[in-house]
Amino acid sequence: MHKRARQAVTAALAGTTLLLGTATTAAQAAVTPQAPPTASLSPADAPRPVLDPVAIGSALNAALQAAAADAKRIAALPSGKATATSFWDASTASGKRMRYATLASPYWPLGTKVKITYKGKSAVGVVEDFGPAEWAVAQHDIPAIVDLSEKMMADLTGVASNTVHVRFQVLKWGKGRVYRHSGTGYDLAMGRS
Repeated sequence: MHKRARQAVTAALAGTTLLLGTATTAAQAAVTPQAPPTASLSPADAPRPVLDPVAIGSALNAALQAAAADAKRIAALPSGKATATSFWDASTASGKRMRYATLASPYWPLGTKVKITYKGKSAVGVVEDFGPAEWAVAQHDIPAIVDLSEKMMADLTGVASNTVHVRFQVLKWGKGRVYRHSGTGYDLAMGRS
């Protein structure tokens, strides 16, 4: 099972424990009426509340369904190894000013959140521009599907203007425009290779 999927299931099961605690409290409030204890009974002899197994089962089922949906969503997001280049422009296709977290990609929608890792060091950026150009994507042994801001590249590699192999992990799809729907690195960018 994919590491992030396992983490989602673990988190859901932890949430289920909390839900079961809530369900138990709710079930205790809806205890089957019983005769009140008489003065002669000690607290240990008092009737115990009856838990509602349907409420507990429903809470567990809802938590497991949420975990399965999260695991499926996480598994569907692309990740892999790519070539990253660097750039710095005064303006971006999104209309936002260039900044440390600015990424460019010809294939990912504007607003897509991506984690970039180089030799164990990571940074998270947002696709706010388009690039590299098709010829630049194709000239590398692994397609160059992402441009990092020079500041991010310098932070990760020590050199602002650079071309390196990185691991990428799309964390969340953006809802903005896409520059190209095909090309040399399209399958890699979409997690199909």
